[in-house]
Amino acid sequence: MKWLSHIGKQASRLASLELFRYIGPGFFVTVGFIDPGNWVTNVAAGSQFGYKLLWVVSLSTVILIVVQHNAAHLGIVTGLCLSEAASKFFKPWLRVLMLGSAMVACVATALAELLGAAIGLNMLTGLPLVIGAVFAAGFSAWMLFSKNYQRLEKWIMGFVSLIGMAFVFEIWLADVSWVQTFTGWVTPTFPAGSMTVIMGVLGAVVMPHNIFLHSEVIQSRQWNAQGADVIQKQLKYEFLDTLAGMGAGWAINSAMIIMAAAVFYKNGIVVNELPQVTMTLEPIFGRASAVVFALGLLFAGLSSSVTAAMAGGSVFAGIFIEPFDINDPHSRIGLSITLLGALAAIMLLSDPFKGILWSQVALSLQLPLTIIPLILLTSSKKVMGEYANKRYGAIVLWIVGMIVIGLNIALLVDLAR
Repeated sequence: MKWLSHIGKQASRLASLELFRYIGPGFFVTVGFIDPGNWVTNVAAGSQFGYKLLWVVSLSTVILIVVQHNAAHLGIVTGLCLSEAASKFFKPWLRVLMLGSAMVACVATALAELLGAAIGLNMLTGLPLVIGAVFAAGFSAWMLFSKNYQRLEKWIMGFVSLIGMAFVFEIWLADVSWVQTFTGWVTPTFPAGSMTVIMGVLGAVVMPHNIFLHSEVIQSRQWNAQGADVIQKQLKYEFLDTLAGMGAGWAINSAMIIMAAAVFYKNGIVVNELPQVTMTLEPIFGRASAVVFALGLLFAGLSSSVTAAMAGGSVFAGIFIEPFDINDPHSRIGLSITLLGALAAIMLLSDPFKGILWSQVALSLQLPLTIIPLILLTSSKKVMGEYANKRYGAIVLWIVGMIVIGLNIALLVDLAR
């Protein structure tokens, strides 16, 4: 019987090793929702409302897993990214509304990423924000011109790990109330004046550009051309990859709010700008804590600016039913619109912190224009064939879509008061 046990162990080992062949896309897009936009909204949530808005991260991550898996589902089965599929199957008016607003969302995302990296550089070196943003844009373009998805994935996974370690370090220093933390994760509350921050957190986690990007990274592998067996296997492993990546993002986003609640809210400090964080951390925990925070912000900005620019290139190329290809002029135009548009907006901002916060709110307002068309595509037998969403899956997706729309309506009502 020992030999049977040995074979079982070997089979299990090989299966676990095979899983690592499929790990990558989920973590690649994870960096998009631990970007500087998340830092701003999470620090605002923690410093203003303590642990009370942790539930938003939990809800947003559940929504994110469902939506990102669905986007990857589209890429695996059809070999098309979301933008290509929309251009191929939708009527012109819906295509223009969806993809036009998606390009605006990519610019808004890149604004937060480049500005976050610039703020991190400013904290560390004193470099002016505009110069830092230009440096971050140049870094993003250089990384994308490397023309290698797998190398990009390794870089991004490394950045995600460094950001995670930075917040483990910050929480280790802080006096955290774990009882309030666990309560906050599972208890929805709407403190007075919190709606804008709630929607900022939602828009910073469930990001439109990431939905496009996930389908793009998946479709680049063209698993759909390798037969039904490969499609079935990839659908299974992709969900594990998505679950692992989004789970890591949930932990890091939670850590940001927990740190802000334990350090700032506890001491009655409302954070209005990111450099204020390091100025507060240093006298309490020492220089190392301030440097680690600034480095984490820099890594977050650099890595997420790469994915934002790539998403912009993918959306624009998809308008012409083409996949992202850095050698293709349409991809380059989309990349340029994203980065140059963001840099132009940065030069006009008078308050970087509020600029980042409102850019995330804008993303939440665009979300229905991405999620609803995605559900229509993946529920269509014409598009997906036998892999179209079954009734149960479609119901879950429509519930997610209605939650996002409902929260956006609540935000607009709140703003109108």
